[in-house]
Amino acid sequence: MIKEISSLQNDLVKEIIQLQEKSRARKQKGLFVIEGHREISLAIEGAYKVHKLLFCEEIIGKNVLEELLLSYSGTPPELVKLSFKVYQKVAHRKTTEGIIAITAVKKQALNDLILSENPLILVAEASEKPGNIGALLRTADAAHLDAVIIANPKTDLYNPNIIRSSVGCVFTNQIATGTTDEILKLLADKRINIYTAALDPRSISYDTVDYTKPSAIVVGTEATGLSEQWLENATENVIIPMQGKIDSLNVSVSAAILIFEAKRQRGFKS
Repeated sequence: MIKEISSLQNDLVKEIIQLQEKSRARKQKGLFVIEGHREISLAIEGAYKVHKLLFCEEIIGKNVLEELLLSYSGTPPELVKLSFKVYQKVAHRKTTEGIIAITAVKKQALNDLILSENPLILVAEASEKPGNIGALLRTADAAHLDAVIIANPKTDLYNPNIIRSSVGCVFTNQIATGTTDEILKLLADKRINIYTAALDPRSISYDTVDYTKPSAIVVGTEATGLSEQWLENATENVIIPMQGKIDSLNVSVSAAILIFEAKRQRGFKS
């Protein structure tokens, strides 16, 4: 039986809004909200457990809902039909597709990472802006990196703005979080070279480095860059030469340049 909700005061409506707006609610309940067919499809493909699928019949096509259900291999999620008024209330996006999922979070433990024999990893320290995190995840997906590691995270990965800006790539990448100490230990234990993007006198041009061996490309925030701990433990500090008036690029742009130089050296082909 499909549950129907037409009241804005329904407890589930309030829960959805809480999960969208409050990181604390997501952490306490171990749940988050995904909006949009593509993003939900990628989450299902990434083995996320969907608890509830909420849909608005006036917006979504019947075939879209059936397609999502057929692609789900676990226990089928509960179906909830929302009135147009209720859906408009809970939809986070201005343009919407009529489908929302309440989904269980995954642990992002460093010890759970599965790396290849010659890994290429992106490490982002103290990332906070959802737009930058989303762009980094899109680049990581495009380059098919082994993993993305967030050091000392300032926001949780299931923020709706990260899901939106990553166009669902938060579900396609292998992601872990940890402290700088924990991540440095992991990289040392696995003998992974560390290349830090830094405006530092010790830095050398990014294209003079050999990325063909196990490598971690490390980027910091645009405001403060990387902490000294990363610079001191780097195999090499690297820099992208600038010819204009500014001395740095957006962090996601810088990361993309470094990552695709590494992929070029490794014989990347489209």
